[in-house]
Amino acid sequence: MKSAYELAMERLNKTAPMAKVSDGQKKEIAELDSKYGAKIAEREIFLKGEIASAAAKGDFEGYEQLEKQLSSERRKLQTELEDKKEEVRQRKK
Repeated sequence: MKSAYELAMERLNKTAPMAKVSDGQKKEIAELDSKYGAKIAEREIFLKGEIASAAAKGDFEGYEQLEKQLSSERRKLQTELEDKKEEVRQRKK
């Protein structure tokens, strides 16, 4: 006997089936994850150093601005990564 969740997933797959991803596409997506993970880490390291410096100086305006910049850049890079992954998935195998 199937659960309601399993039945709903079956219906969903009938109406909007999941796209199959080839091994080459999986490799490209993994490379993108690695590349963007490094970019995000690089920006975090740099900006966290700047944030610590601003906090040590007592520059709370600068501190808040750098926190917002870090959040914004992380979000921007994540969005860019997801867009590129989607491009890879949409390409023909």
